[in-house]
Amino acid sequence: MRGNLPQLRPNSKFKRLLPLGYALAAIVAIILFFMWAALQGQTALAGALNGESMWSKAQNRATFDLLAYAGSGNQADYADFQRNYRVVVAYNSARDQVLSGHFDYRHVVATLHRAYMMPVSIPSIIFVFHHFANAPYMRDALREWHASDAFVAELGEIADSLHRQYSTHRVDPFKIAGQIHRIAAINKSVQQTTNEFSVTLAQGSVVFAKVVSAGVTFFVFAALLMWSWIARRVLAGIRGDQERYRRLFDGTADAILMVDEASGRIIDANPAAALWTGLDPQELRGGQYASLFASEAPLGGLWGDNELCDCDGRTRPVEIQSHLIALDGQMIRQAIIHDMSARAEHEREIRTAAEALASIAEGVLITDTHWRVVSANPAATRLTGYAQESLLGMYLGEMRQGADGAPLPATMWKEIEKSGHWAGDVRSRRADGSLYSEKLGITAIRDADQRVRYFVAVFSDTSVAEASRRKLEHVATHDALTGLVNRVEFERLCQAAIEQTRAEGTAVAVLFIDLDNFKLVNDSYGHAMGDRLLIPVGKRILGQLRQDDVASRIGGDEFTVLIPRLADREDAASLARRVCSALAEPFEIDGYEMAVTASIGIAVSPPGEGDATTLVANADAAMYVAKTEERNTWRFYTSAVHADASRRRMLATELRRALECDEFRMLYQPIIEIQSGRITGVEALLRWQHPTRGLVMPDDFIPVAEGMGLIRHIDEWVMRAVCAQVHKWDRLGLPPIRVAMNVSAGWFGHAGFVEAVQVALRESTVAPSRLVLEITEGVILRTGKDTDRTLRALDALGIGIAVDDFGTGYASMAYLKLPAVAYLKIDRSFITGLPVDANNAVIARAVVAMATNLGLVTIAEGIETEAERNFLLQVGCTEGQGYLYSHPLPHDQVVRALRSGRPRGQARPERMASPLRR
Repeated sequence: MRGNLPQLRPNSKFKRLLPLGYALAAIVAIILFFMWAALQGQTALAGALNGESMWSKAQNRATFDLLAYAGSGNQADYADFQRNYRVVVAYNSARDQVLSGHFDYRHVVATLHRAYMMPVSIPSIIFVFHHFANAPYMRDALREWHASDAFVAELGEIADSLHRQYSTHRVDPFKIAGQIHRIAAINKSVQQTTNEFSVTLAQGSVVFAKVVSAGVTFFVFAALLMWSWIARRVLAGIRGDQERYRRLFDGTADAILMVDEASGRIIDANPAAALWTGLDPQELRGGQYASLFASEAPLGGLWGDNELCDCDGRTRPVEIQSHLIALDGQMIRQAIIHDMSARAEHEREIRTAAEALASIAEGVLITDTHWRVVSANPAATRLTGYAQESLLGMYLGEMRQGADGAPLPATMWKEIEKSGHWAGDVRSRRADGSLYSEKLGITAIRDADQRVRYFVAVFSDTSVAEASRRKLEHVATHDALTGLVNRVEFERLCQAAIEQTRAEGTAVAVLFIDLDNFKLVNDSYGHAMGDRLLIPVGKRILGQLRQDDVASRIGGDEFTVLIPRLADREDAASLARRVCSALAEPFEIDGYEMAVTASIGIAVSPPGEGDATTLVANADAAMYVAKTEERNTWRFYTSAVHADASRRRMLATELRRALECDEFRMLYQPIIEIQSGRITGVEALLRWQHPTRGLVMPDDFIPVAEGMGLIRHIDEWVMRAVCAQVHKWDRLGLPPIRVAMNVSAGWFGHAGFVEAVQVALRESTVAPSRLVLEITEGVILRTGKDTDRTLRALDALGIGIAVDDFGTGYASMAYLKLPAVAYLKIDRSFITGLPVDANNAVIARAVVAMATNLGLVTIAEGIETEAERNFLLQVGCTEGQGYLYSHPLPHDQVVRALRSGRPRGQARPERMASPLRR
């Protein structure tokens, strides 16, 4: 008990505290030892740094003295050289003796004294060299020191040679000049070695200081932890008797108060007493015991029945028992207070339960054993519309029926009597005659002899919940935009129809409908307008179906139709024709007239065969064929379609492997200044070096990559490859040409596009001005409102934009004024046949004139004849590329072309290709 437990004798306390004193002394000794070790280490490092300074100075002075002696032949210079040279040799000798492991300690000390090393650090230096020569930093420093030995020895040899020449007066000026030049070279090398040695030694000193500091901190902390642990153990032993009593005292559920018998003041109180009174034990101590009770009992409330008051004036009935104990010569009365409010609390709980029953939202009816209502709560009258007087005596099943409208079954009553409980959904009639869904639960109440005395029926109106459930089921199985069933529900219905064919012997068909050019609607009018278009599309599809057919929107602009119990394939073809015709009619949305068509794939499942997933996938593959071949038409799924789909799936799998295995290659087609023939840049072209198929052109795999969502990863690979190649060309000292690369819409419109470009430039250290990003007109318009933000960010980086395939896309040319647009590439379809083709000549002349007025550089693609080049030069086109100049080259041939100043000429033409698309 705090403050009241028997006190230990002083001698006993002193003996128990002795381990703490020993532990503290040990901690101080440990700290002093590590401080001494740290001081010795720092002394050794200081000595090493001092020795390095003396060695470095002696080496430099010896070199300068030797240079002076070589030039003048003055014997004083030679004497100075010998003095400094001996210092250097002394340091080297002492080092080698110690590192050998077998040395005369006194001899090494004497040698270092002669080398003017700080005497206090000599023992530490010898210890470090002897025991820590292979430690980090020290090993590197010694290696750098050893590297200068050969130079020092060579200085000695040169000095001897010079001394012989001057002593014998046989001086060879040419030899002297050569030796002076060699001394200067040695001095430069020694200076570099000395600097590296100094830096390494300094770094080692810093690391050593950090390690020592961390070690001292760690061991001090560990020692303190150990001392704390010992202290806790010692104090735990000292407090053992008090804590055992305290646990009993604090853990008792009853309130316990220790009261001074003489004064009536409280000496201590347990947590239960503090909880019941609302006062902290500290607040209770010193207070009058009698003041805690509502009325004064015999002996000031020290025993008997009473009411205990809390700090807020609330009371609780209690019973008090007390007895006297002697504690350190003082008479203490221990009062144990029992809470007697359980019975009153139980009564209050009963009243509370009755009030809660009256206030709950669920209706509650209590019936006798004949199911006649004897009690009803207010919620029952509110839910049924009957007054409480009307409910009393009413038969429980009189106003209820089963969910199917039939009377409540007799089995329900029997189950209640047998098991004592029943719950289920019923339909109940209100006083006004209306019906509503009801959740009903009935429980039997039995007496001590297990005989049923009452039945309690609890019910609630589930009409709103039922309506919400049906709504949620509809939302879970239908498309929120068009109201058609969604993909999951469609596949479930499709699988059910396939299962049904096993019994009926009919077939099942699925139509996969994909809108043609729907992306153009989104790009031109916005996605909101595209969504509004999908609603009437779904209605027109529904208008062509039979009663049992099911239409679904499975995502985007893709719809499916299920035809169960198909008797003839022609029925599916007929429906496809009707859907194509219906969708080909123009739509009017918000005053705009829109025209779309549909490509439809049809897959038929024979009776009892296949599954929904395969059937939908086959229809999708047939739709792909229809869209590829013609559009606004339909195709049946065949084995050839299956083979094509398998090929595309195989290609998709191999594309992922190509990225992982680095199977892509880059070629570069020179871009030429038309007037001078100078190479100004190259266009980066992507190729896939397939391990078995050989070289695969972009036309064969880019559409698949776009469909798989891999195109952004391929674009990022091209960006990194191009930047790395530019960096390699720069290291070869080639002219700083620009490199153009194509960017797909998927990457250009990605939120992380600009950051990815910055990372590639930063990792390769390539200047942004060396890159040109080629994007088509469609890419600029497809990315919508984010185009301006992206182009401004690229312009801030210093990256130029080239508009590729100009003239083949959209008619709007407002994008030519956007930031960063610096180049305009004229599509080769306008170059072919110049100047004979009059239409192409007019278009090319107009494009060049417009670009010149806008300050854009024009680049003609696909120049193949001198006539085309001469015409473009005449109309002012700045640059061009094509097979007239060069076909795409590997990087090593680009190097040769740049060094020769002209592209490598007329090799076998390769099919024209732009960076990613062709």
